[in-house]
Amino acid sequence: MSPDPATGAPLRRIAHLDMDAFYASVELLRYPQLKGLPVVIGGGRRRLDDALRAKYADLPTHEIPVAAFPLLKDYTGRGVITTATYAARQFGVGSAMGLMKAAKLAPQAILLPVDFEEVRKYSRQFKSIITEIAPVMQDRGVDEVYIDFTHVPGGQRAGGRVLARLIQKSIFEATGLTCSVGVAPNKLLAKMASEFNKPNGISVIYEADVQTRVWPLPVRKINGIGPKAEARLHKLHLHTIGDIAAQPREWLVDNFGKSYGAWMHDAAWGRDDRPVQTESEPVSMSRETTFERDLHAVRDRAELGAIFTELCERVAGDLQRKGYVGKTIGVKLRYGDFKIVTRDQTLPEYTADAKTIRHTAGLCLKRVDLTRRFRLLGVRVGTLARTEDAQTLRPEAAPADLPLTGELF
Repeated sequence: MSPDPATGAPLRRIAHLDMDAFYASVELLRYPQLKGLPVVIGGGRRRLDDALRAKYADLPTHEIPVAAFPLLKDYTGRGVITTATYAARQFGVGSAMGLMKAAKLAPQAILLPVDFEEVRKYSRQFKSIITEIAPVMQDRGVDEVYIDFTHVPGGQRAGGRVLARLIQKSIFEATGLTCSVGVAPNKLLAKMASEFNKPNGISVIYEADVQTRVWPLPVRKINGIGPKAEARLHKLHLHTIGDIAAQPREWLVDNFGKSYGAWMHDAAWGRDDRPVQTESEPVSMSRETTFERDLHAVRDRAELGAIFTELCERVAGDLQRKGYVGKTIGVKLRYGDFKIVTRDQTLPEYTADAKTIRHTAGLCLKRVDLTRRFRLLGVRVGTLARTEDAQTLRPEAAPADLPLTGELF
């Protein structure tokens, strides 16, 4: 291992691994005939996919003709893009873009729905491969992780490139999926580096590279600077990370607040002491859905009631499966004008019971404006505790006059 000249300890080497167009890549394992073509994943429904497979039931999925797949130009609805292949991204489409808008940019792109079960399967698989090689891994979602290379054999060779290549090769051989890896002195720089050489690339940076490789980048490349902060920085004529680094810490604190301004200064200089945490407790668990059309609490009561019930059941199932209970139940609505409202209520005892969650969430719904149509409904359970740690937990029964299905409230 290469020691730190100052302390004699191994140099800190942190990797950020990001699976390449993960949702799309998982679908291409099923439909390899679409490789190299513009493919958009989104919409949230599998009806078209199921119909396609039913029509060609006598063929294996990899032999279904390309011409048989639905095109983005024929989509109608309010779905958004989950991800897109790199061939599709060349047309300007990308994650979180509305599918109708994307259809104007890439009308001939193929549209496939998300298979969340398959995505979760491959997510578990690639993370298991990583931890067999480098056990200190922090899960950052379905398709990305941080890994501490510092004390792993090979983690210091070529700045971490050798170990990154081993992990990359092991994932591809086991799954057929590619990933991009950035290795750096800390998580902040590693996440930036993982974007430098996509797809299927490895980028290694050191502290000495910050001025030449990081400072020329746009301010949004710092994970933690969003669109609002970017707009404020631009108004102050700060466009690159180097522009931020050139400002005194006190000036940034005066303009962005004590905590955020100081963090911004450290981030611009590539400073980040956050550890790679192998376990982190969730703050809350939630489920939500966006409707194909705006719904009304009275005129669409039956449909909304069924959706509401399913959301509560799914949240309860998530809690029970992962071994958590919660005390704060909340709802989220997005109206037709995209305004979002939330309401919550805290229970005296912990719960993971679907009927209790539904009853309490229903009380929260009574505190929002239901005279207007809305396009999104969500249910959230917060103030979580491990089931075995919730000392006050006891079996709960939903009121007999509040069935799990039927009425919205």
